[in-house]
Amino acid sequence: MSRYRQLDLFSKASPQEGEVESADPPADVVELASRVPSGVRLGTSSWSFPGWKGLVYRNAAPRAALAREGLGAYARHPLLRTVGLDRTFYAPIPAEEYARYAAAVPERFRFLVKAAQDCTFPTLSRKDQGTTPSRNPRFLDASFASEAVVGPAVEGLGRRLGTLLFQFPPLGDTELGDVPALVARLARFLRNLQKGPLYSVEIRNRSLLTPAYTEALSSAGAAHAFTVHPSMPSLETQAAVVGLERQPALVVRWMLGHGRGYEEARERYDPFDRLAAPDPPSRAAIASLARASLRLGREVLVVVNNKAEGSAPLSVVELARELSGRA
Repeated sequence: MSRYRQLDLFSKASPQEGEVESADPPADVVELASRVPSGVRLGTSSWSFPGWKGLVYRNAAPRAALAREGLGAYARHPLLRTVGLDRTFYAPIPAEEYARYAAAVPERFRFLVKAAQDCTFPTLSRKDQGTTPSRNPRFLDASFASEAVVGPAVEGLGRRLGTLLFQFPPLGDTELGDVPALVARLARFLRNLQKGPLYSVEIRNRSLLTPAYTEALSSAGAAHAFTVHPSMPSLETQAAVVGLERQPALVVRWMLGHGRGYEEARERYDPFDRLAAPDPPSRAAIASLARASLRLGREVLVVVNNKAEGSAPLSVVELARELSGRA
C-alpha cells in the first residue's frame, strides 16, 4: 500500500450508496449510442456538475454530493463510457478509493487517471512551502510514480484503468534549454514504470512536439495524448508529428476552445448546461482521428471538458453524431 495519502472522498458515502439518479436519455441518444463503435469510449473530464441536471442527472444535487455519489448515475448514461479522474493530479489516492470508483461503473467502463503533478512538475509551490516555487525532487522519478501512482491505480481499478496520463505544465527555460536531455529523461522514466498499463503523455509546449519526443514515447510503448488547447498546435499537426500508426491507442482531451483561458471559459459557460460556444472544426478533427485510429485497430479514449464548448455531455452527444455519421 502506498504511503502517499490523500483525503478519502468516500468517508461518508461511496458512489454506489448515494441517491443521485440518472436522467432518462432521449430516445435518439440511446439509438445514437448503439451506433458508436465499441472501440470508442467518450466521456467527460469529471462528473460533479449540478448544471448537468436533465442531461446526466435526474434531479439537482450539490457538487459535493455528486462527487461522492454521482459516478454510478453518470456511468449509466449510454454515451458516457469513460471519465477523467482529476483529483489524483493534486495528490495520490490509495488503491481502496480506486476500487470504490471501479465498483460504481460497469466492466466496459474505463478511467483516464491523471498522474499526480509531483511526477511532471519540475517546480512546485504549495501553501506549506510559501510562494516561491522550489525544485521538485520527484520530477520524473519512476520509483515515486510506481509506488504512489501506478501501483494503487492498477490494484484498485484493474481492467477499468484506461490510461494513466502524465500531464506536463508549460515548461520554462530551465527544462527547455536542453530539449534532447529532457526527452531522453522522459523516455527513461516511462521505460522504468511498471509494464502493463497504457501510459499517455500530454505536453503544453509546441517546442517539445518533435520526432525525438515521438521516439521517446514509442520506445516505452506510451501514447501521445492529443489535446485541443490554445498552447498546442492543431490535432492534424500533432498527428503529423507523432504518427497515428505509432500510437498504441488514441487518447484525446478536448480542453479549451476559441483561445480562451480556463477562468474566462468558466465564467462564460457556467452552469455548463448548453453549448455556449460550438466548435465544429475541433469536433470534426477528433472524429477524423478516431476513425483513422479504428481503421488501424486502435482503441479510442476521448474526454471532453466543459470549457471546450460549454457543456461536456452535450459535446459528447455531438461528437458521437459526427463520428457515427461517417464511421
